[in-house]
Amino acid sequence: MAKVTIIGATGHVGRFSAHAISAIPHVDEILLYGREGRDALLRGIAQDLSDSFAARGTDIRVSWTTRLEDLAGSAIVIITVGTPRAPGQDRLDLAMSNARIIADLSRTIGAIAPDTMILMVTNPVDVMTCIALKYSGLKPTQVFGIGTHLDSMRLKSLLASHFRVHVSEVHTRIIGEHGESMVPLWSATTIGGIRISNLPDFSHLPIDQIIDKVKASGNSIIQDKGATVYGPGEAIATLVRTVLSDENRILTVSAFIKTEVNGVGGDVCIGVPARINRSGVFPIAIRIDESEVHAFRESAEKIRGYTRAVFEKLSES
Repeated sequence: MAKVTIIGATGHVGRFSAHAISAIPHVDEILLYGREGRDALLRGIAQDLSDSFAARGTDIRVSWTTRLEDLAGSAIVIITVGTPRAPGQDRLDLAMSNARIIADLSRTIGAIAPDTMILMVTNPVDVMTCIALKYSGLKPTQVFGIGTHLDSMRLKSLLASHFRVHVSEVHTRIIGEHGESMVPLWSATTIGGIRISNLPDFSHLPIDQIIDKVKASGNSIIQDKGATVYGPGEAIATLVRTVLSDENRILTVSAFIKTEVNGVGGDVCIGVPARINRSGVFPIAIRIDESEVHAFRESAEKIRGYTRAVFEKLSES
């Protein structure tokens, strides 16, 4: 059984993630962390969640704290805290405002819970994952971000709708930045086990429109309802379940890579396929089409550049 801590539990994503994670049989404690002064809100969220667990018949302890020391013993620490993205704002514009928060949190997490895994949700997630890795002092296998996992699921849903098949028949993934330079892997996309390019209807697939819709999905939801909640929350719960259940699933998350993707130079945290289990997150070596290699290289260079700039500013402060 495992303890899961959510940092930023007073936010919409943090709250819903707690509810989604409560359905995982390997979880026996959920700790909600918030900053000082949010005691009443944290207490109310914890009580509300406890009532929902009782109604469902789920025997999970839910507690709250404003003390980082209470994170000790966590199997996974989920970080959702930070300045939210405003409508029309690029994820990378958020980098510096959130970087200092993540750096300070990560230092403390690494000292208090050296055996934990950190799951980064805060945007820009690829850059924040790198910051958490450096400042926590944890191993690369212990630190990962939600990355392009949700983007991949959005593409999967759109393809299922286009081909009029059940979503489980679609296998696809997006790698690279969780943002504008994301790279859909058409070379690794299948419908019912058949490579998508071998299907007659592929020639009529509005590829550009579909990818634009995936890229705009988060911003569109933010404009319509103020925040993305259910998609990220369920994606977080899936990743937590994959770790705690030791499933060895291959999911596309933000992880530290070297040359796993077609030999492209890494040393950056970015969305890649990785084998995920109780021992950690392990990027797998893959080969992709040449056009995808070019796009991924550009995406990696973009993230590397922003990450380097953020590290430099952090070292100056």
